[in-house]
Amino acid sequence: MSEVVVLVGTKKGLWVGRSDEERQEWKWSEPQFLMEAIYGTGIDTRGTQPRLFVSGTSEHWGPGVYYSEDRGYTWTETQGAAVRFPQEFGSSVERVWQIQPGGPNDPDVIYAGTQPSALFRSTDRGESFSLIQSLWDHPHREQWAAGYGGQAIHSVLPDPSDPAHVTVAMSTGGVYRTYDGGETWGPANAGIKVDFAPDPFPEFGQCVHKIAAHQEAPNRIFAQNHGGVYRSDNGGDQWTSIADGLPADFGFPIVVHPRKPDTVFVFPLVGGAERFPPGGKAQVWRSEDAGESWTPSESGLPDRFYAAVLRDAMTADNAEQSGLYIGARDGSVFVSTDDGAGWRQIVEHLPDVLSVRAAVV
Repeated sequence: MSEVVVLVGTKKGLWVGRSDEERQEWKWSEPQFLMEAIYGTGIDTRGTQPRLFVSGTSEHWGPGVYYSEDRGYTWTETQGAAVRFPQEFGSSVERVWQIQPGGPNDPDVIYAGTQPSALFRSTDRGESFSLIQSLWDHPHREQWAAGYGGQAIHSVLPDPSDPAHVTVAMSTGGVYRTYDGGETWGPANAGIKVDFAPDPFPEFGQCVHKIAAHQEAPNRIFAQNHGGVYRSDNGGDQWTSIADGLPADFGFPIVVHPRKPDTVFVFPLVGGAERFPPGGKAQVWRSEDAGESWTPSESGLPDRFYAAVLRDAMTADNAEQSGLYIGARDGSVFVSTDDGAGWRQIVEHLPDVLSVRAAVV
């Protein structure tokens, strides 16, 4: 019997919520991975057996990646702290920020994006991972700076129709992509502005906070930047601002509706020095025309709200009537089952929410 499972990664552990597809009543687990910061959560629904992933960072043991094949009741650690640099590289993984299943034509492929900015690939569905050395050896790497949250690859977009085409984004370095299975990588940032740089439109160095694309339109990519919201209609060749109509162009997450390629959601914040919503009011902003216009979505959200929603703390599930979720740094999580028109709080008083993923499994 299927159920909706939501993974809520926090600064002090993981909570698993379960509901039916009405998503009215929720049951929550006790905390798992207690006192580990869960920066990455992922759900792989390909094949007959769903596999759930979390990446935890222990202050004592460092980062680890775990998977579950029983919907989050028990967890198995990947082989030998699988996401790690070969010893001869002299580098250490500080955090695993992103766990992303590959496309439908790569059923056993899982990607992991890390801090420092590196990309790892598994071909055995997360049992083991190998460094994609070509990106690590990229000549730009020495100039990739650290954003406020660190230097990390936080977004991985495999092309669902072409396993050799993968796009990644990092803070601070920008968007990069490969068309040859990772043999070579090139920057794809034309049109994304860097307000704090002498050259406002550099080839790379953008502090992109998150990128997202729809499975049916992989060459249309949306980006939430450190100042700026953008869309590319050609896979990153050129980016165009779609921030007009928003109350602010700063924020962290950007989510494309899983069943409506033209519908996209953001959670604006005032700016880098004022990281809470304009007017201290929680609002998700929705566009139904790929960013040409925006409307606020606030019914059921708090009127007074001074918490941020981080880049991986906003997501959508794969139900027939998709659910949209936001988790905030005040420990609250909300769901909408009507495309953002109305919201309900499903849990509160958790630690600082870092990541949220949900799916019917």
